[in-house]
Amino acid sequence: MRNIALVLEYDGTLFHGWQAQINAPTVHGAVSEAVRKLDGAPRRLIGASRTDAGVHARGQVANFHTDSRIPADKYAFALNTALPEGVVCVESYEAAPDFHARFSAVSKKYSYLILNRRQPSALHRNRAWHVPIELDEAAMRGAARLFIGEKDFRALMSAGSPVKSTIRTVLSLELGVTPAGGGGSFIKFEIEANGFLYNMARIIAGTLVYAGMGRLSAADIGRALASGDRKSAGKTAPPQGLCLEYIKYK
Repeated sequence: MRNIALVLEYDGTLFHGWQAQINAPTVHGAVSEAVRKLDGAPRRLIGASRTDAGVHARGQVANFHTDSRIPADKYAFALNTALPEGVVCVESYEAAPDFHARFSAVSKKYSYLILNRRQPSALHRNRAWHVPIELDEAAMRGAARLFIGEKDFRALMSAGSPVKSTIRTVLSLELGVTPAGGGGSFIKFEIEANGFLYNMARIIAGTLVYAGMGRLSAADIGRALASGDRKSAGKTAPPQGLCLEYIKYK
C-alpha cells in the first residue's frame, strides 16, 4: 500500500470545519468522497489539523493509504475534478510508509487577520475580524512577546479539550500592519507552535486585541498565564480571521 500525502487549500466559510459530520458539509467529507471516486473504494483520510467551522487553510496536510496505480503527483489534478467549490488540492506526493499527517508534524503555523477601522469591509467580511475601536499596535506587540516559548497555555484553551498536557511551545509570534483604506489598517498575526490547544490561536488573537484596546495589560496577561484561569484572558476571536498557513515536518 502506498501512502499519499495531500496539501489542501480551502475556504472555511463553506464548510462546518474539517472533522467529518453526518448532516453537514465538511472538508474531510469532501476530500474523502473525492478520493473514493478516484480509487473506487473508501480510504481512511488523516488530517493534520482539525480546523473549526469558518476557519480557512492554505496548507492543510492530509494522507491516506491506497493500492491505486494513480501516480502520486497526479492525484492533485484528478482530485480537483471531483472536489466541490471552495476546496482545492494544491499538491500531492508519495510519503514514507510511516508518515502520519498529524503525528509526524513538528510545528504548525496559523495567521489571524484583523481589519481595524470604523467601517466594515464588503470584501473581507469572511476573511478578517472587523474591530472598529482603534488598537494600540505597540501594546499588542508587547503582549505578543509574552506568549513566546514553552508555557502552560491552560488559560488560552476553550473547555471541552481532552488533552493530557496544556504545555505548548510557541516558536514565533509576529505582527504585521498594512493600510486598509478608509483610515484603517489590516493587522496580521502569524503564530507558529509545536501544537495548539482547542481555540488557542483564536484566544491569543482575542487577548492581543484586548491588549490593544487597553482592557488587558502585560501584567494581566502574565497573571492569566500563571493562574491558568480562562476568564482572565481575552475573548475567543471569531473564526473567519484564522487561516492554517502550513504544517512543518522533519
